[in-house]
Amino acid sequence: MTPSLTVNLLRVLFITFCAAIGANISSAFIGDSWLGLALGIVLGLVVVLADRLLKGVSLRLFSSATFGLLLGWIFANLLMASDILHYQTETAQWATRLIVYAIFGYLGMMLAMRSSRDEFSLIIPYVRFARETTQHEPLVIDTNVIIDGRISDLCATGFLSRSLIVPRFILDELQLLADSHDPTKRERGRRGLEILNQMRRGRDIELTIHETTGNDLDLATDARLVRTAKVLKARLLTNDHALTQIARLQQVPVLNLMDVARALRPTLVTGDELDLHLVKEGREAHQAVGYLPDGTMIVVNHARNQLGKTRTVVVASALQTAAGRLIFAELKDGATQPSV
Repeated sequence: MTPSLTVNLLRVLFITFCAAIGANISSAFIGDSWLGLALGIVLGLVVVLADRLLKGVSLRLFSSATFGLLLGWIFANLLMASDILHYQTETAQWATRLIVYAIFGYLGMMLAMRSSRDEFSLIIPYVRFARETTQHEPLVIDTNVIIDGRISDLCATGFLSRSLIVPRFILDELQLLADSHDPTKRERGRRGLEILNQMRRGRDIELTIHETTGNDLDLATDARLVRTAKVLKARLLTNDHALTQIARLQQVPVLNLMDVARALRPTLVTGDELDLHLVKEGREAHQAVGYLPDGTMIVVNHARNQLGKTRTVVVASALQTAAGRLIFAELKDGATQPSV
């Protein structure tokens, strides 16, 4: 049963329950169950309609509104405790109390719903403490990670926090790229903005635009990213090696997607067999070269005459170079395999 069908079934059951309760109460008090049945159905439909209208309201937003309502109630009580209405009539006191509680309650809810979790931590320090003990700390992301496009799928898997923060200056940088006269930059900027819109519309990711202050306008983008992550007590997510080094020097937690990609590369040892498509000639006259899906280059000895074909090769040795891993292999069973 799909979630949508389950929700609709629960709504029908709720309306039926309201109708049955209304009929029982009406039958017991006035002897006419039809009136109570109709009122129960109407009440059930009103509640279901309210549920539909609140579809976009999350539990976090509801809890923020409740907290704001509590703050408004406290401030209204403090104001009414001054007894400034002592000499007013009972009717005037009742009307004034109603207005004061309504105003403070409304203002408290609006302020709380517009506030972030970091602003709540100024009032309740435990909020920040509780968040930092979880594995869902927010991630500040840079331009390169946004344009890369893999962040959305990676967060959806649950391996990373789904709470992403995009500083305003990063959004401005993407807009500048999208308006560039250079076709390459313009395409990159538009791709980044499109990816951000997709993530904002999705339910798997909580995307927040952070309004930065003007105190760091003279700093470079990398320095502003590190500063923002430090101020928000968040981790920095990037695929820029230089930015990673800068952040680590300043003791800012940073995750580099390139490090993740390297960690997920398959480990090949001597004797492993794999099917490899040979795409170009090697440095030596008898060598051919193929690539793994992650870009690792494999040099196959005595395979020059097999170019353009897929062959089963056996790993002979591996060499770590400054440019990455270099793996040497031999054709399995020599060159007697049939063409693929």
